[in-house]
Amino acid sequence: MLDTCFIGIDVSSKSNVVHVMDKNGDKLWADTFFNSLEGTNKLLNRLRNDENCKDSFLVFGLEATGIYGKGLAMTLGETSLIPKSQKTVKVLNPKQVKRFHSSYSDLPKDDFTDAFVIADSLRFGRIAAKETLMQDKYLALQHLTRWRYQTAHEITREKNRYLQNLFLKFSAMSQQHATSEALFSNTFGATAMDLVNDFYDIDQIAYMPLNELVDYLVVHGKNHFTDPEAIAKEVQKAARASYRLPKTVQDSVNQVLAMQTQTIKFYQDQLKAVDKMIEKQMAVIPNTLTSIPGIGPVYASGLIAEIGDVNRFENEASLAKYAGLTWKRHQSGDYESSNKKLIPGGNKFLRYYFCQAANKVRLHDPDYASYYNSKLKEVRKTPHKRALVLTARKLVRLVYVLLRDGKLYQLQHK
Repeated sequence: MLDTCFIGIDVSSKSNVVHVMDKNGDKLWADTFFNSLEGTNKLLNRLRNDENCKDSFLVFGLEATGIYGKGLAMTLGETSLIPKSQKTVKVLNPKQVKRFHSSYSDLPKDDFTDAFVIADSLRFGRIAAKETLMQDKYLALQHLTRWRYQTAHEITREKNRYLQNLFLKFSAMSQQHATSEALFSNTFGATAMDLVNDFYDIDQIAYMPLNELVDYLVVHGKNHFTDPEAIAKEVQKAARASYRLPKTVQDSVNQVLAMQTQTIKFYQDQLKAVDKMIEKQMAVIPNTLTSIPGIGPVYASGLIAEIGDVNRFENEASLAKYAGLTWKRHQSGDYESSNKKLIPGGNKFLRYYFCQAANKVRLHDPDYASYYNSKLKEVRKTPHKRALVLTARKLVRLVYVLLRDGKLYQLQHK
Protein backbone atom coordinates (compact mmCIF):
# COMPACT_ATOMS: atom_id res chain seq x y z
CA MET A 1 0.00 0.00 0.00
CA LEU A 2 1.35 3.44 -0.95
CA ASP A 3 2.24 6.02 1.66
CA THR A 4 0.47 9.35 1.35
CA CYS A 5 1.84 12.86 0.88
CA PHE A 6 -0.42 15.84 1.51
CA ILE A 7 0.24 18.95 -0.60
CA GLY A 8 -1.41 22.13 0.66
CA ILE A 9 -1.41 25.02 -1.82
CA ASP A 10 -2.19 28.63 -0.95
CA VAL A 11 -3.16 30.26 -4.26
CA SER A 12 -2.80 33.88 -5.33
CA SER A 13 -2.93 35.59 -8.72
CA LYS A 14 0.87 35.45 -9.21
CA SER A 15 2.22 32.64 -7.04
CA ASN A 16 1.32 29.40 -5.26
CA VAL A 17 2.82 28.67 -1.84
CA VAL A 18 3.17 24.91 -1.30
CA HIS A 19 3.55 22.90 1.92
CA VAL A 20 4.20 19.15 1.65
CA MET A 21 3.78 16.87 4.67
CA ASP A 22 3.77 13.14 5.27
CA LYS A 23 1.03 11.04 6.86
CA ASN A 24 2.35 11.81 10.34
CA GLY A 25 2.09 15.56 9.84
CA ASP A 26 5.82 16.12 9.54
CA LYS A 27 6.97 18.79 7.11
CA LEU A 28 8.81 17.42 4.09
CA TRP A 29 9.39 20.75 2.39
CA ALA A 30 7.77 24.08 1.46
CA ASP A 31 8.36 26.38 -1.47
CA THR A 32 6.81 28.98 -3.78
CA PHE A 33 5.97 28.46 -7.47
CA PHE A 34 4.60 30.81 -10.12
CA ASN A 35 0.87 30.45 -10.71
CA SER A 36 1.41 29.38 -14.32
CA LEU A 37 1.70 26.19 -16.33
CA GLU A 38 5.49 26.39 -16.12
CA GLY A 39 5.39 26.90 -12.34
CA THR A 40 2.94 24.03 -11.86
CA ASN A 41 5.10 21.70 -13.95
CA LYS A 42 8.10 22.61 -11.77
CA LEU A 43 6.05 21.66 -8.69
CA LEU A 44 5.03 18.34 -10.26
CA ASN A 45 8.58 17.47 -11.35
CA ARG A 46 9.88 18.20 -7.87
CA LEU A 47 7.27 15.86 -6.41
CA ARG A 48 8.19 13.17 -8.95
CA ASN A 49 11.86 13.39 -8.00
CA ASP A 50 11.39 13.69 -4.25
CA GLU A 51 12.42 10.49 -2.44
CA ASN A 52 9.53 10.83 0.02
CA CYS A 53 6.83 11.54 -2.58
CA LYS A 54 7.66 9.83 -5.86
CA ASP A 55 6.28 6.46 -4.73
CA SER A 56 3.46 7.91 -2.59
CA PHE A 57 -0.18 8.69 -3.22
CA LEU A 58 -0.47 12.48 -3.61
CA VAL A 59 -3.38 14.41 -2.13
CA PHE A 60 -3.47 17.98 -3.47
CA GLY A 61 -5.60 20.60 -1.78
CA LEU A 62 -6.42 24.26 -2.39
CA GLU A 63 -9.19 26.59 -1.31
CA ALA A 64 -12.13 27.52 -3.54
CA THR A 65 -11.49 31.26 -3.26
CA GLY A 66 -11.93 32.42 -6.85
CA ILE A 67 -10.70 31.95 -10.40
CA TYR A 68 -6.97 31.92 -9.63
CA GLY A 69 -6.97 28.25 -8.64
CA LYS A 70 -9.11 26.99 -11.55
CA GLY A 71 -6.25 26.49 -14.02
CA LEU A 72 -4.05 24.96 -11.32
CA ALA A 73 -6.73 22.48 -10.21
CA MET A 74 -7.52 21.38 -13.77
CA THR A 75 -3.83 20.98 -14.60
CA LEU A 76 -3.19 18.93 -11.48
CA GLY A 77 -6.14 16.69 -12.32
CA GLU A 78 -5.35 16.20 -16.02
CA THR A 79 -1.55 16.22 -16.21
CA SER A 80 0.19 12.99 -17.23
CA LEU A 81 3.25 13.83 -15.10
CA ILE A 82 1.47 12.18 -12.17
CA PRO A 83 -0.72 9.15 -13.00
CA LYS A 84 -4.40 9.56 -12.10
CA SER A 85 -4.24 6.42 -9.98
CA GLN A 86 -1.58 8.08 -7.83
CA LYS A 87 -3.32 11.38 -7.00
CA THR A 88 -6.49 13.19 -6.04
CA VAL A 89 -7.25 16.91 -6.16
CA LYS A 90 -9.54 18.51 -3.60
CA VAL A 91 -10.92 22.05 -3.66
CA LEU A 92 -11.73 22.86 -0.04
CA ASN A 93 -14.36 24.98 1.62
CA PRO A 94 -12.47 28.13 2.71
CA LYS A 95 -14.78 28.77 5.67
CA GLN A 96 -14.03 25.35 7.12
CA VAL A 97 -10.31 25.76 6.49
CA LYS A 98 -10.46 29.07 8.37
CA ARG A 99 -12.11 27.37 11.35
CA PHE A 100 -9.50 24.63 11.21
CA HIS A 101 -6.80 27.33 11.27
CA SER A 102 -8.37 28.89 14.40
CA SER A 103 -7.71 25.64 16.32
CA TYR A 104 -3.99 26.47 16.08
CA SER A 105 -4.03 29.49 18.38
CA ASP A 106 -0.27 30.10 18.19
CA LEU A 107 0.09 30.11 14.40
CA PRO A 108 0.77 33.37 12.52
CA LYS A 109 -1.26 34.41 9.46
CA ASP A 110 0.89 34.23 6.34
CA ASP A 111 0.97 32.32 3.04
CA PHE A 112 3.26 29.53 4.26
CA THR A 113 1.10 29.00 7.35
CA ASP A 114 -2.03 28.90 5.19
CA ALA A 115 -0.44 26.23 2.98
CA PHE A 116 0.46 24.21 6.08
CA VAL A 117 -3.12 24.46 7.42
CA ILE A 118 -4.53 23.27 4.09
CA ALA A 119 -2.13 20.30 4.05
CA ASP A 120 -2.96 19.41 7.65
CA SER A 121 -6.71 19.67 6.98
CA LEU A 122 -6.24 17.21 4.12
CA ARG A 123 -4.39 14.86 6.47
CA PHE A 124 -7.23 14.92 9.01
CA GLY A 125 -9.77 14.48 6.20
CA ARG A 126 -12.62 16.24 7.96
CA ILE A 127 -12.86 19.30 5.74
CA ALA A 128 -15.59 19.03 3.11
CA ALA A 129 -14.74 19.61 -0.51
CA LYS A 130 -16.26 22.85 -1.79
CA GLU A 131 -15.91 21.66 -5.37
CA THR A 132 -14.46 18.64 -7.08
CA LEU A 133 -12.97 18.29 -10.53
CA MET A 134 -15.47 17.21 -13.15
CA GLN A 135 -15.47 16.04 -16.74
CA ASP A 136 -15.03 18.70 -19.41
CA LYS A 137 -18.62 18.48 -20.64
CA TYR A 138 -19.96 19.29 -17.16
CA LEU A 139 -17.41 22.02 -16.59
CA ALA A 140 -18.32 23.64 -19.91
CA LEU A 141 -22.01 23.55 -18.99
CA GLN A 142 -21.21 24.90 -15.51
CA HIS A 143 -19.54 28.01 -16.93
CA LEU A 144 -22.72 28.75 -18.90
CA THR A 145 -25.20 28.05 -16.09
CA ARG A 146 -23.21 30.08 -13.58
CA TRP A 147 -23.05 32.95 -16.05
CA ARG A 148 -26.82 32.66 -16.42
CA TYR A 149 -27.22 32.70 -12.63
CA GLN A 150 -25.14 35.87 -12.37
CA THR A 151 -26.94 37.53 -15.28
CA ALA A 152 -30.35 36.75 -13.78
CA HIS A 153 -29.26 38.31 -10.49
CA GLU A 154 -27.95 41.38 -12.31
CA ILE A 155 -31.34 41.80 -13.96
CA THR A 156 -33.05 41.61 -10.58
CA ARG A 157 -30.74 44.25 -9.10
CA GLU A 158 -31.15 46.53 -12.12
CA LYS A 159 -34.94 46.18 -12.01
CA ASN A 160 -34.94 47.16 -8.33
CA ARG A 161 -32.91 50.26 -9.16
CA TYR A 162 -35.27 51.01 -12.06
CA LEU A 163 -38.27 50.84 -9.71
CA GLN A 164 -36.64 53.41 -7.42
CA ASN A 165 -36.28 55.90 -10.28
CA LEU A 166 -39.71 54.97 -11.61
CA PHE A 167 -41.13 56.10 -8.27
CA LEU A 168 -39.66 59.54 -8.86
CA LYS A 169 -41.22 59.89 -12.31
CA PHE A 170 -44.42 57.82 -11.96
CA SER A 171 -44.90 57.08 -8.26
CA ALA A 172 -48.31 55.40 -8.55
CA MET A 173 -47.07 52.98 -11.20
CA SER A 174 -44.12 52.02 -8.99
CA GLN A 175 -46.35 51.60 -5.94
CA GLN A 176 -48.79 49.35 -7.80
CA HIS A 177 -46.01 47.11 -9.15
CA ALA A 178 -46.54 43.45 -8.13
CA THR A 179 -49.98 44.18 -6.64
CA SER A 180 -53.49 43.38 -7.84
CA GLU A 181 -53.80 47.03 -8.93
CA ALA A 182 -50.73 46.96 -11.20
CA LEU A 183 -51.28 48.92 -14.40
CA PHE A 184 -49.61 46.22 -16.51
CA SER A 185 -49.13 42.52 -15.96
CA ASN A 186 -45.39 43.15 -16.35
CA THR A 187 -43.97 46.52 -15.29
CA PHE A 188 -40.82 45.61 -17.20
CA GLY A 189 -42.66 44.61 -20.36
CA ALA A 190 -42.04 46.50 -23.59
CA THR A 191 -45.28 48.53 -23.46
CA ALA A 192 -44.86 49.61 -19.83
CA MET A 193 -41.22 50.66 -20.30
CA ASP A 194 -42.02 52.45 -23.58
CA LEU A 195 -44.75 54.40 -21.80
CA VAL A 196 -42.29 55.55 -19.14
CA ASN A 197 -39.59 56.55 -21.61
CA ASP A 198 -41.60 57.99 -24.51
CA PHE A 199 -43.30 60.76 -22.50
CA TYR A 200 -41.27 63.55 -20.93
CA ASP A 201 -43.43 63.77 -17.81
CA ILE A 202 -46.61 62.22 -16.49
CA ASP A 203 -48.68 65.33 -17.18
CA GLN A 204 -48.41 64.43 -20.86
CA ILE A 205 -49.91 61.02 -19.99
CA ALA A 206 -52.49 62.30 -17.53
CA TYR A 207 -54.05 64.93 -19.77
CA MET A 208 -53.64 63.63 -23.32
CA PRO A 209 -56.86 62.70 -25.14
CA LEU A 210 -57.99 59.27 -24.04
CA ASN A 211 -58.34 57.98 -27.60
CA GLU A 212 -54.69 58.89 -28.33
CA LEU A 213 -53.50 56.96 -25.28
CA VAL A 214 -55.66 54.01 -26.31
CA ASP A 215 -54.11 54.07 -29.79
CA TYR A 216 -50.63 54.24 -28.21
CA LEU A 217 -51.32 51.15 -26.08
CA VAL A 218 -52.77 49.22 -29.02
CA VAL A 219 -49.73 49.93 -31.22
CA HIS A 220 -47.05 49.31 -28.55
CA GLY A 221 -48.94 46.36 -27.09
CA LYS A 222 -49.27 44.85 -30.59
CA ASN A 223 -53.02 44.59 -30.05
CA HIS A 224 -52.59 42.08 -27.20
CA PHE A 225 -54.64 44.04 -24.62
CA THR A 226 -58.22 42.76 -24.32
CA ASP A 227 -59.52 46.16 -23.09
CA PRO A 228 -57.00 48.92 -23.93
CA GLU A 229 -59.47 51.68 -23.08
CA ALA A 230 -59.89 50.43 -19.49
CA ILE A 231 -56.10 50.25 -19.12
CA ALA A 232 -55.72 53.76 -20.55
CA LYS A 233 -58.18 55.12 -17.98
CA GLU A 234 -56.30 53.43 -15.12
CA VAL A 235 -52.97 54.75 -16.44
CA GLN A 236 -54.30 58.33 -16.52
CA LYS A 237 -55.82 57.94 -13.06
CA ALA A 238 -52.47 56.77 -11.70
CA ALA A 239 -50.63 59.56 -13.50
CA ARG A 240 -52.86 62.23 -11.92
CA ALA A 241 -52.21 60.71 -8.46
CA SER A 242 -48.41 60.72 -8.84
CA TYR A 243 -45.87 63.27 -7.66
CA ARG A 244 -44.55 65.96 -10.01
CA LEU A 245 -40.85 66.74 -10.44
CA PRO A 246 -39.03 70.02 -11.08
CA LYS A 247 -37.78 70.25 -14.67
CA THR A 248 -34.06 69.85 -13.84
CA VAL A 249 -34.79 66.74 -11.78
CA GLN A 250 -37.14 65.44 -14.47
CA ASP A 251 -34.36 65.68 -17.07
CA SER A 252 -31.90 63.62 -15.03
CA VAL A 253 -34.50 61.01 -14.03
CA ASN A 254 -35.49 60.55 -17.68
CA GLN A 255 -31.86 60.05 -18.69
CA VAL A 256 -31.23 57.47 -15.97
CA LEU A 257 -34.46 55.58 -16.73
CA ALA A 258 -33.56 55.44 -20.43
CA MET A 259 -30.11 53.99 -19.63
CA GLN A 260 -31.56 51.52 -17.13
CA THR A 261 -34.08 50.37 -19.74
CA GLN A 262 -31.24 49.70 -22.19
CA THR A 263 -29.31 47.80 -19.50
CA ILE A 264 -32.29 45.59 -18.61
CA LYS A 265 -32.96 44.81 -22.27
CA PHE A 266 -29.26 44.02 -22.79
CA TYR A 267 -29.25 41.54 -19.91
CA GLN A 268 -32.49 39.99 -21.17
CA ASP A 269 -30.89 39.47 -24.59
CA GLN A 270 -27.88 37.92 -22.85
CA LEU A 271 -30.19 35.46 -21.07
CA LYS A 272 -31.76 34.41 -24.35
CA ALA A 273 -28.33 33.93 -25.93
CA VAL A 274 -26.92 31.90 -23.05
CA ASP A 275 -30.07 29.74 -22.96
CA LYS A 276 -29.37 28.73 -26.57
CA MET A 277 -25.77 27.89 -25.67
CA ILE A 278 -26.94 25.83 -22.68
CA GLU A 279 -29.42 23.95 -24.87
CA LYS A 280 -26.63 23.11 -27.32
CA GLN A 281 -24.31 21.93 -24.53
CA MET A 282 -27.06 19.83 -22.93
CA ALA A 283 -27.44 17.88 -26.18
CA VAL A 284 -24.33 15.82 -25.28
CA ILE A 285 -25.35 15.16 -21.65
CA PRO A 286 -27.95 12.56 -20.55
CA ASN A 287 -30.88 14.36 -18.97
CA THR A 288 -33.74 12.70 -17.10
CA LEU A 289 -34.57 15.66 -14.85
CA THR A 290 -36.96 17.39 -17.25
CA SER A 291 -39.28 14.41 -16.72
CA ILE A 292 -40.01 15.86 -13.26
CA PRO A 293 -43.11 18.11 -13.48
CA GLY A 294 -42.10 21.75 -13.12
CA ILE A 295 -38.41 21.31 -13.95
CA GLY A 296 -37.62 22.79 -17.34
CA PRO A 297 -34.36 23.02 -19.28
CA VAL A 298 -33.00 25.94 -17.21
CA TYR A 299 -33.23 24.28 -13.79
CA ALA A 300 -32.29 20.85 -15.16
CA SER A 301 -29.12 22.23 -16.73
CA GLY A 302 -28.25 24.14 -13.55
CA LEU A 303 -28.58 21.01 -11.41
CA ILE A 304 -26.66 18.77 -13.80
CA ALA A 305 -23.87 21.34 -14.27
CA GLU A 306 -23.19 21.52 -10.54
CA ILE A 307 -23.67 17.80 -9.80
CA GLY A 308 -21.68 16.48 -12.76
CA ASP A 309 -21.33 12.70 -12.64
CA VAL A 310 -23.64 11.77 -9.78
CA ASN A 311 -21.60 8.63 -9.10
CA ARG A 312 -18.91 10.77 -7.46
CA PHE A 313 -21.35 11.08 -4.54
CA GLU A 314 -21.61 8.07 -2.25
CA ASN A 315 -25.32 8.58 -1.65
CA GLU A 316 -28.04 11.21 -1.70
CA ALA A 317 -27.01 12.43 1.76
CA SER A 318 -23.53 13.33 0.50
CA LEU A 319 -25.12 15.20 -2.43
CA ALA A 320 -27.34 17.11 -0.01
CA LYS A 321 -24.30 17.99 2.10
CA TYR A 322 -22.45 19.19 -1.00
CA ALA A 323 -25.43 21.46 -1.80
CA GLY A 324 -25.54 22.79 1.77
CA LEU A 325 -28.99 21.26 2.33
CA THR A 326 -28.10 19.53 5.61
CA TRP A 327 -28.93 20.70 9.11
CA LYS A 328 -26.83 20.83 12.26
CA ARG A 329 -28.28 19.06 15.28
CA HIS A 330 -28.79 21.36 18.31
CA GLN A 331 -29.22 19.21 21.42
CA SER A 332 -28.30 19.45 25.08
CA GLY A 333 -29.47 17.01 27.76
CA ASP A 334 -33.18 16.36 27.27
CA TYR A 335 -33.63 19.42 25.09
CA GLU A 336 -33.41 19.31 21.30
CA SER A 337 -34.21 22.37 19.22
CA SER A 338 -36.69 21.98 16.35
CA ASN A 339 -35.26 25.10 14.72
CA LYS A 340 -32.05 23.67 13.28
CA LYS A 341 -29.69 25.70 11.11
CA LEU A 342 -28.31 24.71 7.74
CA ILE A 343 -24.65 23.79 7.70
CA PRO A 344 -22.45 26.68 6.60
CA GLY A 345 -20.89 26.59 3.15
CA GLY A 346 -21.98 24.19 0.47
CA ASN A 347 -22.31 24.87 -3.23
CA LYS A 348 -24.45 28.03 -3.41
CA PHE A 349 -25.25 27.51 -7.08
CA LEU A 350 -26.50 23.96 -6.55
CA ARG A 351 -28.50 25.01 -3.48
CA TYR A 352 -30.08 27.85 -5.51
CA TYR A 353 -31.11 25.55 -8.36
CA PHE A 354 -32.49 22.92 -5.95
CA CYS A 355 -34.61 25.53 -4.13
CA GLN A 356 -35.85 27.15 -7.34
CA ALA A 357 -36.68 23.76 -8.84
CA ALA A 358 -38.46 22.67 -5.65
CA ASN A 359 -40.62 25.79 -5.79
CA LYS A 360 -41.77 24.79 -9.29
CA VAL A 361 -42.18 21.08 -8.55
CA ARG A 362 -44.48 21.74 -5.59
CA LEU A 363 -46.87 23.52 -7.97
CA HIS A 364 -47.13 20.51 -10.29
CA ASP A 365 -46.64 17.39 -8.17
CA PRO A 366 -49.32 16.59 -5.52
CA ASP A 367 -46.85 14.67 -3.35
CA TYR A 368 -44.45 17.62 -3.15
CA ALA A 369 -47.33 20.06 -2.72
CA SER A 370 -48.61 18.07 0.25
CA TYR A 371 -45.15 17.87 1.79
CA TYR A 372 -44.55 21.61 1.33
CA ASN A 373 -47.93 22.52 2.85
CA SER A 374 -47.34 20.27 5.87
CA LYS A 375 -44.00 21.95 6.57
CA LEU A 376 -45.51 25.38 5.99
CA LYS A 377 -47.77 24.92 9.02
CA GLU A 378 -45.08 23.80 11.46
CA VAL A 379 -43.52 27.19 12.32
CA ARG A 380 -44.50 30.85 12.28
CA LYS A 381 -41.08 32.32 11.53
CA THR A 382 -40.24 32.40 7.79
CA PRO A 383 -42.58 29.45 7.04
CA HIS A 384 -42.22 29.64 3.23
CA LYS A 385 -38.43 29.75 3.29
CA ARG A 386 -38.20 26.84 5.72
CA ALA A 387 -40.80 24.74 3.89
CA LEU A 388 -39.12 25.40 0.54
CA VAL A 389 -35.67 24.38 1.78
CA LEU A 390 -37.10 21.18 3.28
CA THR A 391 -38.87 20.47 -0.01
CA ALA A 392 -35.57 21.04 -1.82
CA ARG A 393 -33.96 18.47 0.49
CA LYS A 394 -36.70 16.01 -0.43
CA LEU A 395 -36.06 16.76 -4.12
CA VAL A 396 -32.37 15.85 -3.66
CA ARG A 397 -33.35 12.20 -3.14
CA LEU A 398 -35.36 12.10 -6.36
CA VAL A 399 -32.70 13.87 -8.45
CA TYR A 400 -30.00 11.56 -7.12
CA VAL A 401 -31.94 8.40 -7.98
CA LEU A 402 -32.95 9.59 -11.47
CA LEU A 403 -29.39 10.57 -12.38
CA ARG A 404 -27.89 7.44 -10.83
CA ASP A 405 -30.30 5.03 -12.53
CA GLY A 406 -30.85 7.04 -15.74
CA LYS A 407 -34.62 6.72 -15.34
CA LEU A 408 -37.51 9.06 -16.10
CA TYR A 409 -39.80 10.24 -13.31
CA GLN A 410 -43.23 8.65 -13.08
CA LEU A 411 -45.81 10.89 -11.45
CA GLN A 412 -47.79 8.97 -8.83
CA HIS A 413 -51.50 9.63 -9.28
CA LYS A 414 -53.60 9.30 -6.15
